[in-house]
Amino acid sequence: MTAITHRPLGGKLVTKSFLILGLFLAIAAYFILRRFLFGMGDVSNMSNGYPIGTWVVLDVVIGTAFGCGGFAMALLIYIFNRKAYHPLMRPALLGGVFGYTLAGLAVMIDLGRYWNAFNLLLPWYAQPNSVILEVGLCVMAYITVLWLEFWPAFLERIPLAFKQRYGLDKLHALLKRYMYVLVAVGVLLPTMHQSSLGSVLLILGYKLSPLWNTTWLPLLFLISALAMGYGVVMLEATLVNRAFRRPSEVALFARLSRVAAGLLVGFLVLRWGDLAYRGHLGLAFAGDWDGNLFLIETALFLAPVFVLLSHRRTSQRWQFLGAVGLLAGGSLYRLNAYLMAVQPGNGWTYFPSAPELIITIGIVCLEIMLYLLFIKTLPVLPDSAAESHGRSS
Repeated sequence: MTAITHRPLGGKLVTKSFLILGLFLAIAAYFILRRFLFGMGDVSNMSNGYPIGTWVVLDVVIGTAFGCGGFAMALLIYIFNRKAYHPLMRPALLGGVFGYTLAGLAVMIDLGRYWNAFNLLLPWYAQPNSVILEVGLCVMAYITVLWLEFWPAFLERIPLAFKQRYGLDKLHALLKRYMYVLVAVGVLLPTMHQSSLGSVLLILGYKLSPLWNTTWLPLLFLISALAMGYGVVMLEATLVNRAFRRPSEVALFARLSRVAAGLLVGFLVLRWGDLAYRGHLGLAFAGDWDGNLFLIETALFLAPVFVLLSHRRTSQRWQFLGAVGLLAGGSLYRLNAYLMAVQPGNGWTYFPSAPELIITIGIVCLEIMLYLLFIKTLPVLPDSAAESHGRSS
């Protein structure tokens, strides 16, 4: 197989859209500063009844699923030996780098005593029976692995003479030689913590609607994370190709669509079959809040299945719409399971404050800005599609 080469996209860094994103980030930074100066209550509506709000649910539970593109592609390329998808690997990896790193930032904002965060690494503070401990350690380790996997992109940008002078060429060769170890660990870690994000919900008991509360939660969360990983790869690539007038990978995505659709079918069969087995299927058609959310969620999963398994999957527009539907369904599933379908009792209610949402929007804007910066300055995109610099976004 011909080696895949990568090239920076080039083009103007500071564009109008980049400045607009920066404005939203600046507003979010103001509220983040207020949160650290005056406490969480100054900017958040979270409470003892709802200790988990949008920062964890949107930025971590959903955000890390959006960051599973690298995990999903590594599984397909290196474990199942589907080398044809290799050109999609590094862009997917970059999305994972930022998805997980900024999820870590959101956790630091969410933690009440953030200065104690690294006590997680100290054995004498460890609670080995806690699923959260496993999630925290796995996510921290996976962020490190992601950056190490992406490090060759930085080294490829450095002149050879400079690398040889400071020994970076040896580091580059070492990373290449043992990349298979990083890939193996990079597949194992998200398999662990994405399923554990489902396990966390098992402690809620009756507080979580039976439509979501099942012993299959770990597997359902893992399957949905993989499907969302493939969806975000298609979404990001389509947006970048359209924005910068690059050649489209329609044929490649048509094949990838079947993989994503297959995961969605497995997810839906397992979920509906489990409901029927437990005798809770009628709750989906009760016409109440939980039932309606469940049906909307199911519709958002079914729509991309029909699109991605039909002849329309060869159309760039339908690939994009299928990916959007997949990501919307996966996001709503996680939002429902962690927030919308949870009833803590005692009259507790929760709706995110404006600053909470602004901070989340700011984190998303930062991710987009960094993604644009990296693809323009570092060899991220495959060379065959990077020859055209296109227009600024």
